[in-house]
Amino acid sequence: MAELLHVIDDDAGLRDALAFLLEVNGVNARFYESGDAFLAALPVEEGCLLTDVRMPGLTGLELVRELKRRGIDLPVIVMTGHGDIPLAVESMKAGVIDFIEKPFGDDVLLAAIRAAFERLKGDVEPDAARLAAEERLAQLSPRERDVLAGVVEGKLNKVIAYELEISPRTVEIYRANLMSKTGARNVADLMRIALAAGL
Repeated sequence: MAELLHVIDDDAGLRDALAFLLEVNGVNARFYESGDAFLAALPVEEGCLLTDVRMPGLTGLELVRELKRRGIDLPVIVMTGHGDIPLAVESMKAGVIDFIEKPFGDDVLLAAIRAAFERLKGDVEPDAARLAAEERLAQLSPRERDVLAGVVEGKLNKVIAYELEISPRTVEIYRANLMSKTGARNVADLMRIALAAGL
């Protein structure tokens, strides 16, 4: 890959680890310690953006909104800590193309970066992704879709249970069904499918 990846993270150790991983895999990358540092470097060469969600100063989400406000349209992948799923959903709604949950495997990160570069080249039909996601969700029962809607909104199992007037244990069973029917490996994966389908 000769494309350029802009990486924003306040953790110097993570930046070093990513620099090594990306270099070994032939990904040309530039690093910034904050969203503000990235904005200060504008205009930058075209490319894709990999940013942490939680950072001092400008958060990843605020950065995405600021770039949108300035009319800068770079494919953005956000890195999120466990428990930041509602934040990740908000990011996807703001136009982020993907999010990966920390700690992530090298292959997960590289696959997300490749997909972002393909999006940049226009090789990916957004409709194809939407249709594939809709196909996966078509197998769900109405009740499973209700539970999925709660998950997408970042609600806790007990809240979903209360709203649907079922037990939290039943919600857990529905969530397990959601994962197996959609082929999602984790909640982040499930969110991606739901958001691609326009939920």
